[in-house]
Amino acid sequence: MIYIISDALGETGELVARAAISQFNEGEMQIRRFPYVADKEHLAEIIEEASGFNSVIAYTLVVRELAEHLKELAAERNIPTVDILGPMISTIAKISNSPPKMEPGLIRKLDEQYFRKVDAVDFAVKYDDGKDSRGIIYADLVIIGVSRTSKTPLSMYLAHKRIRAANIPLVPEVAPPEELFKLPPGKIFGLTINPELLYQIRTERLKSLGLKENADYANMERIHKELEYAKDIMEKLGCHVIDVTNRAVEETAAKVMDIYYKEHSCNELK
Repeated sequence: MIYIISDALGETGELVARAAISQFNEGEMQIRRFPYVADKEHLAEIIEEASGFNSVIAYTLVVRELAEHLKELAAERNIPTVDILGPMISTIAKISNSPPKMEPGLIRKLDEQYFRKVDAVDFAVKYDDGKDSRGIIYADLVIIGVSRTSKTPLSMYLAHKRIRAANIPLVPEVAPPEELFKLPPGKIFGLTINPELLYQIRTERLKSLGLKENADYANMERIHKELEYAKDIMEKLGCHVIDVTNRAVEETAAKVMDIYYKEHSCNELK
């Protein structure tokens, strides 16, 4: 019998144990995993049980006091132990010249951050450019603005920071989705831009597509009309407004995140 004792999930210990067992032709050896062991009393109960079998204890306990206590209890019962993480942590500490954090469950926290980022990227793609306005109620924040104000790049940048962002284009001929007006104003970020710069951006866009530069899309009168329309919508919503003129996406994202996290923290304190 192999006992896996961990102050986290214990998945690492079980994987190592199964890899070791695979090298033997004997009948399948049983594995018992004990996750989230955080006190000496729990350890004593496990050791007591293990003493009734021909067993070995593999452990991933980063709290040194618990690990030492486990070794003492196991030695009293003549149960062999294997410290799975200890030697690796000690070696890394030596070569890095820095002490380990010795915090249980850190790898799980890292995994959660990774999956949160993947989810945010999927969300940004799914709800990009107003594809499905029904989803904006599930967004952490919503970005609005006229075409070519970097709504999509901003949404994707925020997604990589684990923020689920949807974006909605503002077009005079198309009414904004009703869901937008049901959101708290603090969750909405309106992007505006200097009309001359927007004209240049749209003109270059038309060139890259091989289209005529005098199309209505890059017409100054049309651009002013769109920006005025967007301004009216943003005022009605009472949302945050950010001027993206000559701003890199990273700069805009930094401003959005600064506002978002400040408001988020304030709401949690209420």
